Amino acid sequence: MRHTLPLVPQFYVTAPQPCPYLSGRMERKLFTALQGEGSSALNDALSKQGFRRSQNVLYRPSCTDCAACMSARIRVADFQPSKSQRRVLKRNERLKRKATSPWATEEQFSLFRRYLDSRHADGGMADMDVFEFAAMIEETPIRTRVIEYSDRLTGELVATCLTDILDDGVSMVYSFYEPDSEKNSTGTFIILDHIRIAQEAGLPFVYLGYWVPGSPKMGYKAKFSGLELYVGGTWEKMRGEDEYSAELHPLSTDPIAEQVANISLPELR
Repeated sequence: MRHTLPLVPQFYVTAPQPCPYLSGRMERKLFTALQGEGSSALNDALSKQGFRRSQNVLYRPSCTDCAACMSARIRVADFQPSKSQRRVLKRNERLKRKATSPWATEEQFSLFRRYLDSRHADGGMADMDVFEFAAMIEETPIRTRVIEYSDRLTGELVATCLTDILDDGVSMVYSFYEPDSEKNSTGTFIILDHIRIAQEAGLPFVYLGYWVPGSPKMGYKAKFSGLELYVGGTWEKMRGEDEYSAELHPLSTDPIAEQVANISLPELR
């Protein structure tokens, strides 16, 4: 008997584990596999509904009593760089952008290790080896690019971003950079350059991942104009930061069955 993959995605929930953004809380994720001919359509559709990609999995926070994590994206047409962001662009003029296929290199991994050891030594990715790194970069069933930023004078790799190409924008899956370049606000520059990439490609959005009120790790995302948040099943223009709450409440999230029932899926053939 011939076995085939189901046409309708199957959704699952992870076991609770410590939240990486807000101390003392537990996180849980709703996820589905990303595979087969309909991968791109599924990724496009679910990205518009607050999901993110990690290798061949799409996931979205689904915590039992917390709804602090909100998917964030920049509406390119509404973005206006601040004075400080224009200075960041000026300071990083020495960097040269190159887009490549999703293929891991030793130079990327060395940079990745320096970045983790300096900024996230106690994070969930701290123990990643070269094989796991290669899987993070290379295991993608959709249109993905590795955006490298090198010093024009020395040729040294300064920053890298794993970037998905969606039907309505670019999604910054994961970025890392030389710790010594932090004084130049390299992380901010990578986002600013992805806004330019989206403009050049005629795409309306840059997807940034999640913004979490009350989390210092996520505060930088609120500094970009044109920011939209996915709240209550719709995208809305970000209001003042103090208008969003990270308070716990037992009715913060709908039951899993209701969440799944409300997901809009593309027509997969």
